[in-house]
Formats: sequence, structure tokens, C-alpha cells
Amino acid sequence: MKFISEFDINIRAKAALILVSTPEESRLMNEIEAYAANTERDLIGWDICAGFVSLRGKTAPAGGRDPLSALDQIEKAPDDRAALYVLHDFDAFWENPTVKRKLRVLSRTLRQTRKSIVLTGVTDELPVELAADAVRICYELPDAFEINAEIDRLKLQPGSALRLSETGRERIVRAALGLTAAQARHVFAKAIAASGALSDSDIASVSEEKKKILREVEALEYSDANETIRDVGGLDVLKEWLNSREKAFGADASAYGLPTPKGIALLGIPGTGKSLTAKMIGHHWQLPLIRLDVGALFGSLVGESESRVRRALKIAERIAPCVLWIDELEKALAHGGSDSGTSARVFGSILTWMQEKKSDVFVVATANDIAALPPELLRRGRFDEIFFLDLPTRSERREIFAVHLEKRRRLPESFDLDRLAGASAGFVGSELEQAVIDAMYAGFNDGQREFTTDDILAALRRQVPLSVSRREAIQRLRNWLKEGRAQSASVPAPDEDEAA
Repeated sequence: MKFISEFDINIRAKAALILVSTPEESRLMNEIEAYAANTERDLIGWDICAGFVSLRGKTAPAGGRDPLSALDQIEKAPDDRAALYVLHDFDAFWENPTVKRKLRVLSRTLRQTRKSIVLTGVTDELPVELAADAVRICYELPDAFEINAEIDRLKLQPGSALRLSETGRERIVRAALGLTAAQARHVFAKAIAASGALSDSDIASVSEEKKKILREVEALEYSDANETIRDVGGLDVLKEWLNSREKAFGADASAYGLPTPKGIALLGIPGTGKSLTAKMIGHHWQLPLIRLDVGALFGSLVGESESRVRRALKIAERIAPCVLWIDELEKALAHGGSDSGTSARVFGSILTWMQEKKSDVFVVATANDIAALPPELLRRGRFDEIFFLDLPTRSERREIFAVHLEKRRRLPESFDLDRLAGASAGFVGSELEQAVIDAMYAGFNDGQREFTTDDILAALRRQVPLSVSRREAIQRLRNWLKEGRAQSASVPAPDEDEAA
């Protein structure tokens, strides 16, 4: 209804050229056909294969399979009745300067008539020559009401059965959000074909199918969030913050008047657990975790990168409530000024969306290179909090060693954790994990004996930590924290080796 309302306003405002981007052409046309019938407008479709086809009302013009001749036919058509001309996949002709010029002329002349042109396709890009003359209307993916309607239609199909509880139906609808109507129908039909009915037990299979479909979306990935809060060593300040907002997505918080958390930025030294923390948040809050790879947003075609950004963010909003992990955000500016401004536009689109979004999408943005980030990213309003992940303190290193030993089915109390923590000052979490792995290799290659504290200490001595190999860069990052630009994710440590 939101789409039809906006569509109707633009038609009544004499918009001559309307662009609607969607992969769901059939669903869109059903809505436009219903609109044309309700407003008593003629409706004529066109594509390069079939030419003109009358969908309602007047006889379609003859011929016109060539895009230029099609536009000529629309211009010459009598203006005795209000008419909509829907041109499919017309973006295929944007490289033709004559087509673009003809559309510019029509966008002005048709305003004096009762005719409008609707362009449909899978992208929302227009040539710069047409950007000021056309209206873009967003055609959203199905919402929960429409997904419910798809489930109801299953009852009318022979051999289909529904065995959903009220809670199960709500969860399976939530699992299907972010899919097109056709994809949802296919997922539901596949579940019925496998077991003879759509039931509560199919929620997991719907979620799995959704993951497969999202993998086909450029730069967007449904990430498995299996890491628990126990799998993250240290970072007690950050964990306390997350615990205090764990229930903020519920109805009780909304009734109390609490705003939904917007997100956090995790900045700091590489290897300190930023990615691990993002995964932990999805599991801890029991929300879907969607990873946005900023580096994969960039395409070779004009406007392709911006289109990918908009599509990815729309899908994230449709899946909400969810956690959107924007990995290595500084990659959005990696091209600098060498890409005709594409990086700046992509980054600007992300920033604007973060500021204005109304959906329950909790953003976790990670970045290693703070110097590459513009100041406007880190101001209040886009994030609820900015956390800096520093070199782990002595107590955190002790905890991190325990986590990685348990992960490899060893009892932490069988190792001298205090000795290990004291010998590993300046090491980040990923380096501590590698020391445990190297120690395991040493024990395995030495007659498959059990590895020991001494093996881990030997592995530490062989490593050159980032705090040494990249001393100046690490110190610049730590100075950024000391200047008060972010909150430390850890409780400050009194011991000297952490303060250094």
C-alpha cells in the first residue's frame, strides 16, 4: 500500500517518467494492473521481445519493438484517455544517446498530457541526463503481512498442509523476511515437498534457504553466529554495555519508551577481537547476523556500486531486527579520489542510512585504520558508543589463554596461566591463539605428547608481536584512545606492562 500510495501521488502530480526498480516484476505488475483498474486508466506494457501489449483498455500500438520507435509511438498516441505505459528493462538502452535524448523530450512534453511512462528493471540507476526529469519510487520486498498472505495461499493448493503453531508461524514469517515473494513461495513449497506440510520444524530449513539466497547478493552474507560471550576473553566494559541493552528490542522496552539501540563502532588494533565480538553479539542477543563486506560493494559499471549499497541496506532493514556487521568500514574509502567519487558516494550512502534509519538494525562497524575514517563517521547519532579495543591487559591475556585452551578441549587449570599472561605483554588475542596452536604442533610432532606451558612460552618467544613489528602504528592507535576519542572496551589495568 505504501508503494501504491506514492505511485498514485506521482501520477496525479503529472509525473511523466517514473522509475521502479525491483527483481519482482510479476508482483509489481499485479499492483500496477490493480491500480489501473481502480483509477480507470489504460495500461500498456512493452518489452523488446513482445513489443506493445495491451493490459487494460485501449488497443496497443502496432510494432515498436525498437526502443526509439516505441517512444515515438507513445508520443503519437492519442490523449483521449489517461494511460500508463510500462517499459520493461529499459536500462539496457542507457548507452544509446538517442534514446536518452528522446526520453528527456518526452519527460517534458508528456506532462501536458494524460500519459505517463513507467520504467521497470532490477537496478535503480538513471543516466545523469535523466536524473532530474524522472521520479524514483522504491518497491520494497514483501513485509510480514505479505509473507503471511503467501502462507495462507498454500492452504488453497492441493496436497499442501499447514501445521504451524501461532508462535511457529510468527517465527517462520520472520525467517522469510528479506526474500522476494517468489523466493518465499519456493522455500515454503520445498518444505512441503520434503515433509508434506509446513510446520514449526521447517523454521530452520527456511532460515538455511535464506542464507543460500543472501549469498547471491553482492557483499551481503548471512553469518553463523555461534560465538558465545564466554568465547570472548576480556573486554568487560563492552560486555557490560551489551548486557544492559540485551532486552532493548522487546515490547517491554518499547512500552517503557526506550529507543532501540542504533549500533556501536569497534575500532583499534588488529587481532584484538573485533570480528569475534561482532559474531558474539548476534548470538548473545539471539538476532540474525548479516555481514556487509564493504570492499565487495564496488562494481565496474557506472552506478553499480551505489545500487549494490542501496539493495544491501534495504534487505538488512527487511530482515530486522538483526545485527548488521559492517566489516572493515575503512575499505569504503580505499580508492580515495581515483574512482571518480564512487568511494565517497558509497561511504556517504552508508553514513546517511546509519543516521536516518528507523528499522531495528543494530550496526556493528569494525575498522583497523582509524586515520582513514572521516570525523563525521564517529560523531554521536550514528553510533550509541564507540569502543576502542586495545592491547589486552594481563588479566585479559590470562582469560584469553583459558578460552583458547578450552576451545581445544584442554583444562586451563593444567597450565600456568599467570606465567603465560606475564610473558605475553604486548601480544594481541590472535597472537595468543597462534601461540597455543604452535605449542600443540610441537607436542604432536614430539610423539603426540601433551603440550605444556613451556611449549606455549617457547611459541611466544618465536613470535614477533604487532606491538613490536608495527610499533609506531600501534602507538598512534593507542594515543588516539588516550586523547579521549573513544571508550576503552576493557577495564583499565594497573600493571605497568599494559600502560606502556
